[in-house]
Amino acid sequence: MNNHKQSATALAASATLLLMLGTSGVAPTSAEDFTRFRGVDATGVANDHPALPSRWNKTENVAWVADVPGQGWGSPIVVGNRVFVSAVVADEENIKPKGGLYLGKGVRDPAKGMHHWMVYCFNLTTGKELWRHQAYAGRPVVPRHPKSSYAAETPTTDGQRLYVLFGDLGLYCYRLEGDLLWSQPIEPKKTNMDYGAAASPVVHNGQVFVVYDNKEASWIASFDAQTGNQRWITKRDETMSWATPLVWQNDKRTEIVVPGQRFNRSYSLDGKELWRFDGNMSVLVIPSPFAAHGMCYISSGYVGDAHRPTFAIRPGAQGKIATEGEFGDSDFIEWYQPKASPYNTTQIVYGDYLYTVYDQGFMTCHNALTGEEVYGKRRFSPKGSFTSSPWAYDGKVFCLSEHGLTYVIKAGPEFEILNTNPLDELCIATPSVVDGKLLIRTLTKVYCITRDE
Repeated sequence: MNNHKQSATALAASATLLLMLGTSGVAPTSAEDFTRFRGVDATGVANDHPALPSRWNKTENVAWVADVPGQGWGSPIVVGNRVFVSAVVADEENIKPKGGLYLGKGVRDPAKGMHHWMVYCFNLTTGKELWRHQAYAGRPVVPRHPKSSYAAETPTTDGQRLYVLFGDLGLYCYRLEGDLLWSQPIEPKKTNMDYGAAASPVVHNGQVFVVYDNKEASWIASFDAQTGNQRWITKRDETMSWATPLVWQNDKRTEIVVPGQRFNRSYSLDGKELWRFDGNMSVLVIPSPFAAHGMCYISSGYVGDAHRPTFAIRPGAQGKIATEGEFGDSDFIEWYQPKASPYNTTQIVYGDYLYTVYDQGFMTCHNALTGEEVYGKRRFSPKGSFTSSPWAYDGKVFCLSEHGLTYVIKAGPEFEILNTNPLDELCIATPSVVDGKLLIRTLTKVYCITRDE
């Protein structure tokens, strides 16, 4: 492990910035909206609220349960009193998703029969369906990962419009009331091992950013939020990454951070590359970058790789910022750990601690400021496997297994499971937290969890 010490002046400046912007370094648009994958600031850390429980099951502390036809693994998005989710409904039965690791190829043939790419809107207070819209109907033309869905992406919103990405199909923009405003088709490409697309869109200052890494012609592009017109597109020589990009607003500038198997990169808001470095990343790059303590955290950890790195990046970089084997010599890598990253899940920084949830049922903890190990691998009991990313509030870190069991972990330097909460259904989507309500999406439902009155 390599470690750079910031000066007291730099740390003080970071602390001042954090007080102004919050621990993520991103100024939230609304404390009562959930606008993208892992929330407004992309950290997974929610505001404490007296209505947020630490115990639940299918009936306890459940305000409502909404049935969601079809299959989708995007998180619920919330604007005001509306909850949005996407899904794909198949007319014929196909291979059903299941948990666990798939160390091999995807579903080699497109799914059978007509499919309906759907968007649903529910009332946040009651769970009543407000509207549904069919974005597209047809037969899939690309295969997918056996655990994934043709609606793997989490929608995003700027508080005025809803942007729904079906990664191998198109980007769709709706009024919050359900009217389709515009759509942009996306030409499907062959992806690594036929796994399909999965990176979610993000919106910032009138632009919707989409990353599509594939084996034919990878790119990052910007679409005008009002019209859908493409503002710019930048080619990427990447093939094996599915991470959702981060719009990182730091004390130097605003930039778009995108990990990659060949290079981790940052782009300006007009698509120009700002910096890059070869992090000797895992062969498959899935965890999404996020910011905390004035730094950006980047990771990848395919289970079969010896090198599963986590990097904490300082703002202000330009050009090539590091060389493999010399990460500790970079002025812009605050610290680096060679074997501290998950495969599918995204890490979480809560307080001064970085928690990593491994797909095979372990958790580790590191000092978020220095990278030093706080505790090594601790096994979840009962055992479980994980794809959903952790979230946190009220001094606790929550980890949702693929079997629908949430482990409640006491935050801090000691690993302690406080309790477990069963929903007994396949769970791949990462939950959302807003205004005292926890929204957990299972294979067939959305649960609204809040303290019983």
